[in-house]
Amino acid sequence: MSGHSKWATTKHKKAALDSKRGKLFAKLIKNIEVAARTGGPDPDGNPTLYDAITKARKSSVPIDNIERARKRGGGLEAGGADWQTIMYEGYAPGGVAVLIECLTDNRNRAASEVRVALTRNGGSLADPGSVSYMFNRKGVVIVPKGGLSEDDVLTAVLDAGAEEVNDLGDTYEVVSEAGDLVPVRKALQDAGIDYDSAESSFMPTMSVALDEEGARKVFRLIDALEDSDDVQNVWANFDVSDEVMEKLEA
Repeated sequence: MSGHSKWATTKHKKAALDSKRGKLFAKLIKNIEVAARTGGPDPDGNPTLYDAITKARKSSVPIDNIERARKRGGGLEAGGADWQTIMYEGYAPGGVAVLIECLTDNRNRAASEVRVALTRNGGSLADPGSVSYMFNRKGVVIVPKGGLSEDDVLTAVLDAGAEEVNDLGDTYEVVSEAGDLVPVRKALQDAGIDYDSAESSFMPTMSVALDEEGARKVFRLIDALEDSDDVQNVWANFDVSDEVMEKLEA
């Protein structure tokens, strides 16, 4: 799993710097709007909204945009779209299982874009339930290393329900049950430990090891999916070794 997580965090950093920044901003804004609509516009009483706002701020989304999204979602300002969450399941090259979460105001467009991205890149759409059983919903907090050791992080979060702390290179990944995400995040804050993001995620229970060529194909497919404005998140059950990651980054 480490290769997948490391790839995701590296990619997120690059997205914050390059031309995909606009797309990243749009997805973060959508997250805020939906969180405010689902749980109310007050971040103090709505942990999902709090985490969505924190992630957006750390990704340099302008405060005005964040506030407008919060108000739209919470019904304090007109103009919010009727976002629907839809999950699609599919396969990438090499038999890699893929879960695709869409947040869309047009189900037909979302389905069409997902299908096209999959088929054009050697993947295929799968029946509901045929892939999702290979994933568990987890809480994931990404903590920048700074001068922290793995033990520092583990000590802070162990009593809050954290299951493991993984070293991803520049960051630590703190994994918990989805229901323990807020206590784990609060435990880090109480310990004075900064974090980049806290959100619920899908983690694979089994993974497919990829070589360089296989990884290129899977990454190309995921990039094509994430290029769609309707696609909010993509999870896949591949694992890539550090050696293969280094070759790809070179």
